[in-house]
Amino acid sequence: MPHDGPARAGVSQSRVSEAGVVDTGSPPPAQEAAVSDRALTFAGVALAALYVPDAGDAELLLAETLGSATAEYGLPAKLQLSGDSPAAHASRADRPVWLNPATLASYSEGGPTPARGDVSLGALPLGREGERLGCLVVMGASTSGFEAEQRGFLERYADAVADLLHPNGRPAEPPLLSPALRSLRVGSFVLVPDTGLIEADETLLDLVGITPDDFDGKADTLLAHALPEDMHALMSVLEPSPQAFGRRELEFRVRRPTGEMRWLSLSCRVATGTDDRPEQVLGVVTATSVLRRSADDVSRIQWLTAALDDAATVSDVSRVVVTALREPLGADRVALAELQDDRLMVTVLDPPQPEAWPEIWRSEWRSEWPDASVSGLPTLQMALRDGRMDLWPAGTVLESGLAGIGSGGLAVLPLPAKGRTAGVCLVGWDQPHEFVPEERSLLTATAALVGEALQRAHAHDAEQELATMLQRSLLPRRLPELPGGTAVARYLPARRGLQVGGDWYDVIALSEDRVALVIGDVQGHSAGAATIMGQMRTAVRAYAVEGHPPDVVVSHANRLLVGMETDLFATCCYVELDLEEGNTLFVRAGHLAPLVRHPDGATEEVQVEGGPPLGILAEAEFPMTAVALAPGTVLALVTDGLVEAADLPLDEGMDRTRAALAAADPADPGRMADELLGELDRREDDVALLLLRYDGMESRPIRAGWAVWRLPDAVMHARRFTSRTLRRWKVEEASDAVLLVVSELVTNALVHTQGPVRVDLVLRGDRVRVSVSDSSPRAPAKPVIVDWESTGGRGLLLVEAMAESFGTVPVAGGKQVWSEILVPQPEPAPAEAGPRREGWNLP
Repeated sequence: MPHDGPARAGVSQSRVSEAGVVDTGSPPPAQEAAVSDRALTFAGVALAALYVPDAGDAELLLAETLGSATAEYGLPAKLQLSGDSPAAHASRADRPVWLNPATLASYSEGGPTPARGDVSLGALPLGREGERLGCLVVMGASTSGFEAEQRGFLERYADAVADLLHPNGRPAEPPLLSPALRSLRVGSFVLVPDTGLIEADETLLDLVGITPDDFDGKADTLLAHALPEDMHALMSVLEPSPQAFGRRELEFRVRRPTGEMRWLSLSCRVATGTDDRPEQVLGVVTATSVLRRSADDVSRIQWLTAALDDAATVSDVSRVVVTALREPLGADRVALAELQDDRLMVTVLDPPQPEAWPEIWRSEWRSEWPDASVSGLPTLQMALRDGRMDLWPAGTVLESGLAGIGSGGLAVLPLPAKGRTAGVCLVGWDQPHEFVPEERSLLTATAALVGEALQRAHAHDAEQELATMLQRSLLPRRLPELPGGTAVARYLPARRGLQVGGDWYDVIALSEDRVALVIGDVQGHSAGAATIMGQMRTAVRAYAVEGHPPDVVVSHANRLLVGMETDLFATCCYVELDLEEGNTLFVRAGHLAPLVRHPDGATEEVQVEGGPPLGILAEAEFPMTAVALAPGTVLALVTDGLVEAADLPLDEGMDRTRAALAAADPADPGRMADELLGELDRREDDVALLLLRYDGMESRPIRAGWAVWRLPDAVMHARRFTSRTLRRWKVEEASDAVLLVVSELVTNALVHTQGPVRVDLVLRGDRVRVSVSDSSPRAPAKPVIVDWESTGGRGLLLVEAMAESFGTVPVAGGKQVWSEILVPQPEPAPAEAGPRREGWNLP
């Protein structure tokens, strides 16, 4: 970064005059730009540009630039929103576009002018509450693109710019790029090593805990706030060696005047003069919420303690161990294994390639990681028995099971945990390695910390596995295939506590053309909530299959929950859909309103009149709401975990979900569901999502019905109705079988039940379905043995023999016995015989 001369000591945003007078006014624009340049440079950005839409929302206009290369990277003053520029693509897709030089070359416009082969570009859309506010374009000299950490910082920067663009609903005027950068609290400095003087901005001073009036421009004043253990690392910045002229990153701690200890992250580089001597150290400082390792052993143990405390699973612990040991110790291999029933269950190998480990390990590699018996590794068996760390220097002859892991040195660390050994850690070097006393102490402390964390993580994993099995057993394994639509569901457990909750969903095929969709949420996240959830799902399914209307189904489930005498309540939304006509009935019991995406892409909340949650009032009423759905409509049922969180109000969450529903492609309901879930980093509650895309039935069935009169010749009238219907449908080929089935089922209903009897005929494709309904809930029973001399008892056997399928289902007020008969296809006409030959009459 070019500078005219050595940096002045002092405060970047409170200038100290030669007379010693402090000017607390606003910093000069050039000085403020220099401060911003330093922060952007360490994010890999040489130029940041703000584009805002014009009044017609057809073009993006260049409003402001910031950076050290404004003249070097020429950018167009306007870009068409419908064009091929990265900014236009990012704005239309509403997601960042990250390009390295190779991918940037494929864009016809929107890059630097003239085009360069060493420039990476990022285009970040600016928006708020669904409103398009513009685009932030960043460019930097890099052949590999922006790194992940740089992208994360720049996305935060874009959010800060958007906040300034749209405060309280009123657009703001530039300059915005520098104020947005200051809001991220990135402190910067310029240090002159020869004099020890440092120019620090107000943000850096605030991070350390120094007021501008108390700062005298000396580096020693800043160092006085650092903890002594981190002083030697900071001295390498104050007095850079010739080997440290590149980029340097480190973490250190400061003690603020209030007594608070704060971790800060420093990134710097050295600028040299004409004589290759260090002239300036340029750097940025930010507060860090994650402690990373430093070269200091005490800091490393502190980092390891904090990292293991955050590690919940065995996999998390394994990653922390590799990070803590392999690179800092210069090791070539790290292995971690749990001890379970005299077997070592490997949890991580680094490097993970099988060829980097002994041959005997590869033979046991049957899953993600190998496992082996301790008895086959006597060196490990002895270390585990004694519970003592073993350090084997270069040249030690070990058994074949450990050969090649550490030919230059091998550390065997038993991992103690509450009076037992939880596992073992192996650290190996290929080149000769000397175990100095400080390293021995570090390995001993590491083993103790990892052992406790590994045992805790193993218990956590076992608990989560049990919770997952319980949750899977309570939710549907698969959803039914529907003739007029496609249903998909997603469930995500909460990321805190026991990962089993009370959210549930179900798709219930009520008949060939009717389906019920159910989603619900039992209060709490516990095994008790999951148990209630399972009972409620089973009850709702049972009541629905019995044929009750939606309001009755929900009322019965409510009375059941009240009768359980539990303190938990549940919310529920029940939907019954006629797949043939699209008519839909909604019932809501304290649950969120369903969302609908219409075929034209418009979305809305279905205004369903609701009742109270289940389990509160036994006599509660649950009114039904009727809505007609057109083919192509998508129905979405959600639980509150998707749309509400501590930092996300319910209304805003519902608006976001509606926007995502409108933007998703309904051609793939599965991908649509995944896009609605998004990242969900904030997930505090479990989440259930149920989508149904209603397509309508390709071939609508033909129906006819007949109320059977209880007369002596009732069966005859039913047969005549059936014959007339089959002739009208032109399927007389099935008459014999259908008439036999109708005769038998109607006779059974008249003889064995009281009340009304009804015959329904349905023609769907090449099948005729005969359904006979009566008022008795008892299913017909086939006789076990039929004597040759019996005069009855063969009716159901005949029906079963003649039909392709046969069964009975409960319906409201009784049952329905049904049978499906395949319509015989006419045989092709035989080919006509050729002309008869005259001549011999052969036999």
